[in-house]
Amino acid sequence: MKNTSSTSTKLMTNWRWWMCVLLFVATTVNYLDRQVLSLTWKDFIAPEFHWTDADYGTITAVFSLVYALCMLFAGRFIDWMGTKKGYLWAIGVWSAGACLHAACGWATMHIEGFESVKAMTSVEAGTAVAFAVASTSVWLFLAARCILALGEAGNFPAAIKVTAEYFPKKDRAFATSIFNAGASVGALVAPASIPLLAEYFKNKGVGGGWEMSFLIIGALGFLWMGFWIFMYDKPEKSKHVNEAELEYIHQDDAETAATDVKAQTGKTEKIIPFWQCFTYRQTWSFIAGKFFTDGVWWFYLFWAPAYFSDQYGYSSSSGMGIALIFTLYAIVTVLSIFGGYLPKLFVDRKGMNPYAGRMLAMLIFAFLPLPALFAQSAGTVSVWWPAIIIGLAGAGHQAWSANLFSTIGDMFPKSAIATITGIGGMAGGVGSFLINKGAGALFTHSEQMGEAFRFMGFDGKEAGYMIIFCICAVAYLVAWAIMKTLVPKYKPIVLE
Repeated sequence: MKNTSSTSTKLMTNWRWWMCVLLFVATTVNYLDRQVLSLTWKDFIAPEFHWTDADYGTITAVFSLVYALCMLFAGRFIDWMGTKKGYLWAIGVWSAGACLHAACGWATMHIEGFESVKAMTSVEAGTAVAFAVASTSVWLFLAARCILALGEAGNFPAAIKVTAEYFPKKDRAFATSIFNAGASVGALVAPASIPLLAEYFKNKGVGGGWEMSFLIIGALGFLWMGFWIFMYDKPEKSKHVNEAELEYIHQDDAETAATDVKAQTGKTEKIIPFWQCFTYRQTWSFIAGKFFTDGVWWFYLFWAPAYFSDQYGYSSSSGMGIALIFTLYAIVTVLSIFGGYLPKLFVDRKGMNPYAGRMLAMLIFAFLPLPALFAQSAGTVSVWWPAIIIGLAGAGHQAWSANLFSTIGDMFPKSAIATITGIGGMAGGVGSFLINKGAGALFTHSEQMGEAFRFMGFDGKEAGYMIIFCICAVAYLVAWAIMKTLVPKYKPIVLE
């Protein structure tokens, strides 16, 4: 027991913010691993394997679908395994999956009977041999992608659970926005590093260059695991958390005693049966919020580098291509952090309850993606306008997402937070599957149709992008309206 005469019991420690730093780094690594393919496929991988947009769309769509299915159970796994062990399993699996991508070229070459990658690359496009190379490589990348999806599905359920363990309700959206900014930072660092890594190793004659990008970025997750083992413990058990900080963390316990019976008493938490979760309107509200909006973010994440390469001729490894993607995600990173702070202002200065403050903030953020309606048109003036507009839309998503995740802690007991996060993540993955599979097929079809395919003054592939931008622009307002209809005011789940 600490000496009560010491000021250490009066001055609050801040170990919870170190936990937030760990979550931020894990999320950054998560998105770096996810971005390697999107930044290398168009200029490095596709020429080697004769891929089309439809091939890439299939890979991203299947990744999204597997991610969705894994999310359904990942949250339950985290709740069952515990935060510490569950997070270790998640990042270990996804890091291994990321590294396995590097072996896909070697495996394709041997399966198809080529003596070298150069011989495989030189196959005439459109031939049966080129089709066989593309098909085999797609299946191999899908296998590696599925392992990546299995592990990555555990990131957000574990991170949201840690946030609920270490932060009171009023601070959770802000803490979530900080660690969730790792997605933006990962996407920001990725274009400035991954294409350059691939180009460097390609020039050095190390395969096609892209293989080392997967290996180097994938290895970062294993490094993070060492820090997690030694730094994380529940706040009640952590030697780094003093009584004052523990009291601050548990300031909501008096209010939520009915929903979280543990509340520092050491008693076993009541667990909501898995299928019972689907009987609550609060669950379906979160499902709707994720289903309609996650696919928008993943579309921008997976397709933005190809968009600037296709439409404007700036490859992901060119100086201009890097600058465009960097600018896009710099806007996302800077603006999205404020998104978690806005509901805190509503709570502290307007006296609103956390859920009401969050919903008001989410309505404001739902309008930020609307300028995406003009992204394609603005590109005729300057390529920088689409980068800025997509950056604003992405910032709106990240701010929206931070508050959406925090609604779980508002409504559900801590014992169910990871499970509900996983269920919503599944819905988001399904939405992402639909938009990415649809986008890939649409872009290939519109490119083949050329001027015969028209939409809102654009033709060919430009028309295809315009259609997707329109969907992305209005998705958040649709989601907010459904959420507000399902749960119009603060109504926590009460366990009898």
